[in-house]
Amino acid sequence: MTAKNRYQRTRSDHSTELTEDYVEAIVEIIAEKSTCRVNDLAKHFMVSHVTVTRILARLEKEKLVRRQPYGPVFLTRSGQKLAKQSKQRHCVVLQFLIALGVDKETAEIDAEGIEHHVSYETLKAIGRLINVLPRVA
Repeated sequence: MTAKNRYQRTRSDHSTELTEDYVEAIVEIIAEKSTCRVNDLAKHFMVSHVTVTRILARLEKEKLVRRQPYGPVFLTRSGQKLAKQSKQRHCVVLQFLIALGVDKETAEIDAEGIEHHVSYETLKAIGRLINVLPRVA
């Protein structure tokens, strides 16, 4: 792999990181509260209402969320699929870090960053090592 390709992948991973975090958060908030609103996301990420609204507009253009003004936020099928894939990656990385002896709190924080940058090939190898096979590509 050339240096250019390596950095290109990292930039691409960074661009999807926020999207993945938002779809995962929407699932978590809906599971906890039965509905997800802009204010819930603003509190979750500790950002302004305006920031969340801008990000949701982008996710809506990408057909990952549906929403109505002043109404709840819903994931589309594509959004649900992305959230499931992201959560699966997170769980595999988290279990791996815990298996290495990292304390759970630190592992949670580290997994949140690693999950967005680990390749599927590496994720499969980690899964084999800890006997947890990832189900998503």
